[in-house]
Formats: sequence, C-alpha cells, structure tokens
Amino acid sequence: MKTAQQITPLNAERPGAEKQMPGEVVNLAVKPVRRPHRISHTLRQLLERIIPVLAGLGLLGVVWQLAALHSQGFPGPVTTLEAAKTLFADPFYNNGPNDQGIGWNVLASLERVAVGFSLAALVGIPAGFLLGRFQFLSRMFNPVIALLRPVSPLAWLPIGLLLFQRAEPASSWTIFICAIWPMIINTAEGVRRVPQTYLNVARVLRLSEWTIMRRILFPAVLPAVMTGVRLSMGIAWLVIVAAEMLTGGLGIGFWIWNEWNNLNVENILIAILIIGAVGLLLEQALLLIARRFTWDSQEDK
Repeated sequence: MKTAQQITPLNAERPGAEKQMPGEVVNLAVKPVRRPHRISHTLRQLLERIIPVLAGLGLLGVVWQLAALHSQGFPGPVTTLEAAKTLFADPFYNNGPNDQGIGWNVLASLERVAVGFSLAALVGIPAGFLLGRFQFLSRMFNPVIALLRPVSPLAWLPIGLLLFQRAEPASSWTIFICAIWPMIINTAEGVRRVPQTYLNVARVLRLSEWTIMRRILFPAVLPAVMTGVRLSMGIAWLVIVAAEMLTGGLGIGFWIWNEWNNLNVENILIAILIIGAVGLLLEQALLLIARRFTWDSQEDK
C-alpha cells in the first residue's frame, strides 16, 4: 500500500516539462507549408505553351520533308533554309525597278494594304454607325451590301484599272472594296445590340445625335468595331498578294510570280512563310488592341 508521499498527482510537474503559468497560451510549433516556387511555376506555364508550338512546327517540317522526298523538284526544309540564308543576307538591295530585295517588296505590299485599309476604316466604320442607328438607311443599303459583298476580290481589280488607269491605285482600290464590308457589318450589328434603355435615357436627357454617337454608342460598340477591323485586316493581307500578281511592279505578290518564272521554288516557299509571319504579327497586334476594349478583360483586371 502506497503512502501519501508516494502518490503522484495528475497535474504534477514532470521532469523536463516547462512550467506553465495559469492562463498562458501555449504556442504550438507548426511546420510551414512549402509553396511551389514562383520561378518553377512560370517555367512550367512557359513550357506548356512552347512545347505544343514546337510539336506543331515539327509536324509541319516532317510533312514538308515527306512531300519533298516524293515530289520531283520540290525543295525540302534544309534546301529552303540554305536559300533563305542567301536571301536574307541582303534583303534591301536595289538593282533597278524590277530587281529589289524581298524587304522592299514586303514594305511595298504593307504600304498598299495600309492605304486601302485606312480608307476602308474611314468609310466603313461611320457607315456602320449610320446603318445601325437609322432603320431607313439600313433597309436602303442592306440589299446593296448583300449584292456586292460576295463578289470575288479580283473581280474588282479591272474596275480599279479602268477608273485609275494605273496599277498602283488599282491595288489599293481592291483592298478598300474588300476590307470595307466586315467593318460596316460588324459596326452596324454592334449598334443594333446596344440596349434600348441607354437610348431611352438619352431621349429623356434630350441629348443631341452627335452626343449619343460619341458618349453612348461608340464606347458600347467599340469591341464589335475591333472585330470588324481584325477581319478586314486579314482579308486585306490575303487580297494584296493576288492583286500584285496581276498588276506587277514592286510587291510580295509580284515577287512570287517573278520567282516562279525563274523556277526558284525555294524563294516561293520562303515568301509563303514571310506572308504567314507578317499576317500573324498583324493579327496579334490587333488582338492586343482589341483586348484593351473588351469589357470581359477589363472586369478581370
């Protein structure tokens, strides 16, 4: 039988235990949770974007090489790369009107596209606002647009040659007449989709038509306008190559046709890749601009 001195109370201090004061909060040691490193996370996201792109380009190279092996006279990627080194060694040489570097030809095509596209924007966007705002104008011009819009771009080139008597403005005319339709249609559709409540408030406030256009319609329709601009730019860059093949002179389209007459298939393939790269850069530039005017992207910010 144990004596009183031999019985240890439950709340007695144990050897090695820290003395705890009444009401004192005990801090428990918690192991920190390791979060993935920010650099490794960014690197993983970068690889997730780059690897599919490299896989797609690799597949394109394999198909290209197979086509070269089974087609007589069709150059492969290696042969085209060697030709590209020679071509880009001096892309801005000038040996006369019909013998200039590919850099000058691309700049000439971009200049024609800029002229025709700018004229189309100056006419098409205001016209789209008017057609979307006034029902009478919409009913008046919609049949004309439906009739002319499906016409092939090259069908307008002889009309341009007849009107201007020169190849240079005829190419810009072709760009203008083909790039104007997406701007008109998208702008008009954007104006029609503006909530009627906004217009009712404008009537109550007795705002002028110019104020309605500037303060209500334009901010609301801007995303639709940018969509039309992107579509028009893609059409303009597509059309200019075919137009220059027929009109001649300085330009990437005429350069391709001239290289075909000289049987330089490698240079034709290089020009195709350049056309695709320039079109991609134009598309990405317009996408960056369009995202600044998209309400969804602004809400995310």
